[in-house]
Amino acid sequence: VQLAESGGGLVQAGGSLGLSCVASGTIVSRHTMGWYRQRPGKQRELVASITSGSSTNYGDSVKGRFTIARDNAKNTVYLQMNSLKPDDTAVYYCNTLSGNYPGTNWGQGTQVTVSS
Repeated sequence: VQLAESGGGLVQAGGSLGLSCVASGTIVSRHTMGWYRQRPGKQRELVASITSGSSTNYGDSVKGRFTIARDNAKNTVYLQMNSLKPDDTAVYYCNTLSGNYPGTNWGQGTQVTVSS
């Protein structure tokens, strides 16, 4: 399984970014997929997930601002991030989610930096 995240960058607070995660070696529509982030000095955390049935779930800190979506034809998972805050600064990763556990293979992630 290979996961390739992209779309990060530098944005001002209140701005928006859209992240993409292209998967190979697996079919994203068959799994619950999650977006995770690792903020400086903190552990990696799950921020959003989408099930094979397209049910979505969000962490409290991003609810109402982030939207996770999936394009089965492109085998890609997206994360649209709006109303960004400096506290959203992190490296963002995607991965599968099984129960409470992510998959073992991680991509390189994509850096999101939100300036105040």
